[in-house]
Amino acid sequence: MYIAMNRFKVQKGSETAFEDVWKNRDSSLSEMKGFREFHLLRGPVNEAEGYTLYASHTVWASQDDFVAWTKSENFRAAHKNAGSGKASYVGHPQFEGFAVVEGA
Repeated sequence: MYIAMNRFKVQKGSETAFEDVWKNRDSSLSEMKGFREFHLLRGPVNEAEGYTLYASHTVWASQDDFVAWTKSENFRAAHKNAGSGKASYVGHPQFEGFAVVEGA
């Protein structure tokens, strides 16, 4: 199993716009081989730097399935308007990928 996460620092006050982009997106993840589940996670607010931390979290059967998604037409279509929404980001998203060593 493989977990892919992108961490986003969303400018304070833009949280609703950011969440709306995710809620209203045209996702075809469920059509992809090896896709298991998706979650959008809201983390803590960093008052000093003025952002709320978010993470998109997808679970895949394998890293190969995730890589195939990133090279697919479905991926390009899902990300064609990335960054053009009303949400303001602090920096660029940070990707983190994890191979599951032990599961429940």
